[in-house]
Amino acid sequence: MTIMHAIVLGIIQGIAEFLPISSSAHLVFIPWILNWQPHTLTFDVALHIGTLFALLAFFWEEWWGIIRGPLVWLLLLGCIPGAVAGFVGEKYFEETFRGPVTIAVFMIGLALLLWLAEVYGKKRRDLAAVNWIDATVIGISQALALMPGVSRAGITMTSGLFMGLNRESAAKFSFLLSAPIIAGAGLYKGYGLLKHGLPGDERLPFIIGMLTAAVVGFFAIKYLLQYLQKNSFYLFIWYRLIVGAGLIALFLIRSR
Repeated sequence: MTIMHAIVLGIIQGIAEFLPISSSAHLVFIPWILNWQPHTLTFDVALHIGTLFALLAFFWEEWWGIIRGPLVWLLLLGCIPGAVAGFVGEKYFEETFRGPVTIAVFMIGLALLLWLAEVYGKKRRDLAAVNWIDATVIGISQALALMPGVSRAGITMTSGLFMGLNRESAAKFSFLLSAPIIAGAGLYKGYGLLKHGLPGDERLPFIIGMLTAAVVGFFAIKYLLQYLQKNSFYLFIWYRLIVGAGLIALFLIRSR
């Protein structure tokens, strides 16, 4: 992997992990469009560590209060369905639903769900009003993010809107909920890396990709929360629809 590839993929991960547009989809279809080789498991660990650092850094003033308060139990409850689903079926879903058309269908499908949530969600409740029912429903929905194109951020924010959370609170709960999941995924995928060590030719791309994802992810969280204070999710709905349609069109052109 070249340094340029590491930077580009780090930027993609940092933005798409926290915006409701699917990092897994972008990390598949952008290299596909550019005819790049798929990135390695080692680099995937770097991207996960980077986005975890972004979360820990952005919410560093709040983590101690979260750990000491009731919200931590709701976050743990919400993590259970996603963790179980990821442990059981992540490899299957990543291998089975990795094609551009499948990703496009899920991109469009989640866009329509998010549109329904925007239209019909009451958006009256804040983060302090989250209860165990909210955490359970949002946590179960998170399991759907195993399918590239759905988006962990997208499906959890959509579920939060359906449960009546306002946009900013739905996004913030989604971010906090993702921290244990991203940490668990990084540790699980990094087991082999810890066991065998990091190959010498992958060390620099690993560090650059990790740092890029961390810095970009930090600002993605910051500006999305600011954006949602006054704006809707329609920008992301249209983005998903356009990208999904574009992927299908490109696939048909290349298949001729």
